[in-house]
Amino acid sequence: MSQIAYADEPRVNPLDVVERLATGNDWSFERAGDDEITILVTGRWTDYQLSYTWMGDIEALHLACAFDLKVPERRRDETQALITLINEQLWVGHFDLWTKEGMVMYRHALVLAGVETSGRQCEALLSTALDTCERYFTAFQFVVWAGKEAREALAAAMFDTSGEA
Repeated sequence: MSQIAYADEPRVNPLDVVERLATGNDWSFERAGDDEITILVTGRWTDYQLSYTWMGDIEALHLACAFDLKVPERRRDETQALITLINEQLWVGHFDLWTKEGMVMYRHALVLAGVETSGRQCEALLSTALDTCERYFTAFQFVVWAGKEAREALAAAMFDTSGEA
């Protein structure tokens, strides 16, 4: 099959799949158009706003996961140092600091060149974002609110307890 013939075949909009995922989980969502949907999910530490964007020109489904943590100017350098330390540990996705807004965000994209999107793919993208944000949220809190250094905050956040008292 030539690429010209393939390009003419209709495709399912990946955001339709994401919308079904949100509906099936009773998550609040807003569909801004054919290329964007935002879902609100309650996590263990905070609420998360997940924005999926379909970028048809490059056939990629982008996910940005934001949470309520405003980084004041005086803590941005240490927050950026923390982001660097965290990103060194991640296999997929990454954190960014949007300096203009002072907002930390997790981002990841799924390249779907010529592939139909499945609910399982969208759910995995969402699950990875939430798990990653939940894992590192306390480290961001330690840096922003408690004034800790990035390495100290990351070490505290990565500390896992076992057993019961």
